[in-house]
Formats: sequence, C-alpha cells, structure tokens
Amino acid sequence: MFMYTMNSTARKLMTVVKDTNTERWRAVAYIKYMYMLMTWMAAGVLRPLMDYLPFSLGPPATSRPYLLEGRFGIAPLSSSFTSFPSSVPSLDMVLYEGYDAVPVQALGGALSQILYLLNGLSATSRKYQFALTMADKIVDENLRDGHVELMQLNRMALASAFARTSNLLYGSIKSCSQAEDNSSWTTRLVGTVFPLGLRIIKSLGTIFPVLGGGGSSMKQVELIGGSCEGQVLAEKHAQELLWLTNKMRLCGIVDEALVQWSLASNLASVALTANPRVQGLIIKISAILFAEIIRCNIDVAREVKFRLLAIWIPMFCYAENGVSYPILTGYEKAETEKVMDQLISGMPVADQHIILTNWLQDFLISTSDWPNLQLSYDRWCHTSRKLVA
Repeated sequence: MFMYTMNSTARKLMTVVKDTNTERWRAVAYIKYMYMLMTWMAAGVLRPLMDYLPFSLGPPATSRPYLLEGRFGIAPLSSSFTSFPSSVPSLDMVLYEGYDAVPVQALGGALSQILYLLNGLSATSRKYQFALTMADKIVDENLRDGHVELMQLNRMALASAFARTSNLLYGSIKSCSQAEDNSSWTTRLVGTVFPLGLRIIKSLGTIFPVLGGGGSSMKQVELIGGSCEGQVLAEKHAQELLWLTNKMRLCGIVDEALVQWSLASNLASVALTANPRVQGLIIKISAILFAEIIRCNIDVAREVKFRLLAIWIPMFCYAENGVSYPILTGYEKAETEKVMDQLISGMPVADQHIILTNWLQDFLISTSDWPNLQLSYDRWCHTSRKLVA
C-alpha cells in the first residue's frame, strides 16, 4: 500500500510537470502541484524511518497476559470482562498451557469460569440464564457421578464463588447506603414510593435542564438513581448467593459456607440497611445454613457456631417483613426458631449468656415479634441457677 501510494503520486506529479499547456496552470493547478510534491517528499522521508523504526499496531505483549504458549492462542478478554470485580481470583486456573491439562482440572476451570462470569453478567441479559443453566448442569452431573475428585471440584469452585459473591453483595449494599446518605429526604421519598419517577426526572434533566431542576437537586437524583441500580445489583448477588447455598447443601459441603458466613460480620452489619428483598434473601440463606447444622449433625467448631448466631440473629430481629416482601412463612419461622433453640442449647453456658443477652436487647427494641427465643432464655436461666447451687 505504501509503494502504491508513492508510485501514484510520482506519476501524477510527472504528468502535471510535463503538461505544456500553460493556460491550464491556474491557482488550482499550482495547489495540486504543491500537494503532490509535498506528498512525494513526505513518502520519501517516511520510508527509511519505517525501515529503521518498526511500529506495532497491536497492543504490547505485556498487556496480553492470557495468551497461551502452545500452538494455539486465546485472544485477550474484552473490556466488558476485564471490568469484572477485582476480588475474583485470577483466571490462571481457567487457562492451561499446551494440550495435556488434567481433565478434572480442565472441568474445574470451566465451572469456575462460568461462576466468575455470572457475577459480571446482567440478570436481564439473555445469556445470563444460559450461563446459570450450564453451571447448574456441571455441578449436578459431577454430583451424580460421585467421584471423589469431582466432588472436590464442586467444593472448590462453589466455595470460591460463595466467598466472591458475598464480597460483591457487601460492596453493592454499602454503595447503596452511601448514596442514600448523601441525598435529601425528599429525593429519598420519591425513590422509595416511586422509583421510576427518579429515572423520569433524570431523563427530563438531560433533555430539558430547566425541567430537570439542575444543580444540587439533579446531583441528588443521580445519587438515588445510582442507589436504585445498586439495589438491583445487590438483589442479583443475593439471589446468586442463595443459589450457591442450595447447591452447596445438595453437594454436602455446607461446612464451607458455614465458616465463610460466620466471618461475614461486615455483610451482616450493612445488611440491616438493605432493601426488604435483599434482607429476605439473606435471612433465607442464614435459615438454610442453621437448619443444615441440625439436619446433617455437622460438627461445627465452637467459635464458628458462636459467630454465626452472634452476627446473624440481629438480622432476624431487625429485617423488614411486611406484606409486600414476606421473608419466611409461619411454618418456616417456627422451624427456624426450633433450630436456633437447638443450636443455643448445645453451646457452653457462657456463650449462651452472650447470645441471649444480645438477642433480648435486639428483640425488645425491634418492632418484630420474631424470633422469639424465650424458651432458650428460660433454659439458660435455669441452667445458671443449677450451677450456682
């Protein structure tokens, strides 16, 4: 292409110079002549520079960390994928060099990749359900096979996804709370009663700044609008976490989730400010994990059981449970109370004292009548009297 341009320029230049008809040399002809001459000279100068200073049109090699060293290469991930949460482990476990990757490792990498991509896909995307179905199928088929290595594969992939999704849920709820704290009470009221109204106001402000109000009011609308989007994202992550919990329960690896859930004190704290839908999903996750300890007679370490009850019972007390967002049915509430009672009764008396004292304070302050752990409290009082005697 370079030589073709240079040769064409030279031919046109010679044609103009050899033209003996002087009447045609007007202003336009002189301009064309100067343009051709400058192009020809520039081409002659750039050619040796390109020979001695080679340039690469593609990205530098250091910016492509996911290329394989085998005979085939995998192109770098697009920007939509690289924008996924940084808390996710690297994709090194997904990509392998050469052809001799262990089949189990390759299958584990595939499952981990799908679970990783799920966190970044929009729940409204037509590919989201497709990816979720693929992950569900791989986990179920590994479970049906019953091979030890495949069961371990499920454990590692699901445990990693559970930890990652918990962190994403915490971040999304926290961002919602910060956005709402920086807004006025009128804007919060509009966002609560009529969330769609915020989008309409924001759109009007973009098209007609006068109607939108402009200034600080529009900034507040943007904050709450971002908060509404963050609430949708938080609900998505909570749904994914509930799905992972059920999968871990079916695979018999709830112990992994129990340890991680007992360490999620930050999530338990910010969840008190989450919207009722997200709170309902979090309570369902906690109820499932509590019930699995009793149902499967899981040997849980004392500190794990203590942290589970200490950080999540307040969530049960303060979570909103209105008509629009029912969390648990009456039967499920009664069963959850029984499970809590059994868990508390198996704890040392000193631990029972701390758990039940905190529960009583939260229960009396909150507007909810659930969970009612009076039987556990009475039993602890009776046990304490016997120890004194």
